[in-house]
Amino acid sequence: MLRGEFPTAGEATDEELLTAYEDLLAATVERVGAETVASETGIDEATVRALLDGERPALTLEDATAVLGTDPDRPDAGTLLAEARGILLMGMSAAVLDVDAVAAGIDGAMEPKEIQQKVEGRHPMTIDEYALLHAHIEGAKR
Repeated sequence: MLRGEFPTAGEATDEELLTAYEDLLAATVERVGAETVASETGIDEATVRALLDGERPALTLEDATAVLGTDPDRPDAGTLLAEARGILLMGMSAAVLDVDAVAAGIDGAMEPKEIQQKVEGRHPMTIDEYALLHAHIEGAKR
């Protein structure tokens, strides 16, 4: 989700990456405070607290970058969101993958058009979907 935060993404499963993302989100909530995160992001406080409790609340990539953007030591949410999408796009370019190849590589979990729309930000992407795409794309670069 962040450049440099997951250097072994290509060696991880999507489940391992999702867990790592959630750990990073929980650490951010712990550092900043659940009430602050909820008020600054508009995400329900119960959802924010669920991260602290080790639960797996349904979050979009936009939600996740909004949470990370509350950390004063990180860029704002918009920058983080653009960077997260850029990681996928640059990874696809480096691995010479088009959306059809990505769809085939993730066993049809998403259609090519859906992948394109989500990566470009025209449709919301869950962090589960992001983890699936990130793991596959980075793995294909090896």
